Amino acid sequence: MFTLPDALPPGRFLTLGLSPVWVSDGFPRDVEALWPRLLNEHRSHGLVPLLCRPDEMGRPVAPHDVEPLPLDEVLAADFVAYRRHRLPFWADPTPAPVPEGIDVEPWPHDPGPPFEQWPGLAAEVPVTSTSTTPEEAASRTLTGLVRAGRGLIDLRGCRLVLVPAPRSGDALALLGWFSEAPLPLLCALLRSWDDRFGARIVAVSGSTAYLSVARPPLDTDQAQLLALEHLLSTADNIVDDPPTPFPAYASDLVGRTDWSFWWD
Repeated sequence: MFTLPDALPPGRFLTLGLSPVWVSDGFPRDVEALWPRLLNEHRSHGLVPLLCRPDEMGRPVAPHDVEPLPLDEVLAADFVAYRRHRLPFWADPTPAPVPEGIDVEPWPHDPGPPFEQWPGLAAEVPVTSTSTTPEEAASRTLTGLVRAGRGLIDLRGCRLVLVPAPRSGDALALLGWFSEAPLPLLCALLRSWDDRFGARIVAVSGSTAYLSVARPPLDTDQAQLLALEHLLSTADNIVDDPPTPFPAYASDLVGRTDWSFWWD
């Protein structure tokens, strides 16, 4: 077990694989006030806070299966395979047929990413004296999820989970989040996005992951590279559901301080 921060709501320890985690008994009413303190105390207590449903935990991935993943090489190979599969659709401007009985506009043509070869990872957004900190961004995103109530996330079954992890990108692996997401790849991406953009995992619910972003892309060229990384995460909502042309998805990432991914 591990030493807990002060003033937590009632909860209990669970052992998942080799690593215990702490889970609150209910959804904390004061989570908005609690969250910034937990983030700022990470250096002293080594615990990453996360919102998650208890029944969505339990298949941990060992950290050593994530850390050595050569992300740039893996994504380069994945892009070759993905491009080969999707190129016929990108090259054909004929609108995709709308399923019979569905009264919607024809799905827009997606020209795909503007790259014939893997262009490499998006450059990091450097930290400046005026940059939002990852902790500030994560607190803002958490508050937005709790307060918005726009169907972004169903928090009723979620609990506050404290995961003993050196960084946010390790938490989902140690938690063993149940989803169709490829956890080793996703956690490697989370680590890299943390380094380059100050991105942190805030909540997972169902098959959806919600991230805060402290330093989002500043221009379209950088956003296109990042959008390709999002695409290769294998998440189903990136350009495919709802159908979104790649240029539109990439454009929307400029200045965007929250990202979400879901796997069917």
